[in-house]
Amino acid sequence: MTKADIVKAVAESTGMEKAAVISAIEGFMETVKASLAKGEPVYLRGFGTFGIKHRAAKTARNITAQKTIVIPEKDIPSFKPCNDFKSLVKK
Repeated sequence: MTKADIVKAVAESTGMEKAAVISAIEGFMETVKASLAKGEPVYLRGFGTFGIKHRAAKTARNITAQKTIVIPEKDIPSFKPCNDFKSLVKK
């Protein structure tokens, strides 16, 4: 499902105009990105949590060049669904 599909589905289910739905979805995404950029997690009860995970530095091997390289540490965005959400997806 793409963002356009989500906009269409929300517009149909709520009766809102697509332009208003697009604006709301864009605003939501910008707010989540801004919060994560500050290091603040976003908790959505009944849906899940957007947060930041820290990946430690590690060594890897470039097989073709026969060299060991160091992959630096970094922070990455993550999403952890709530238990109700997980139970809907499990088969």
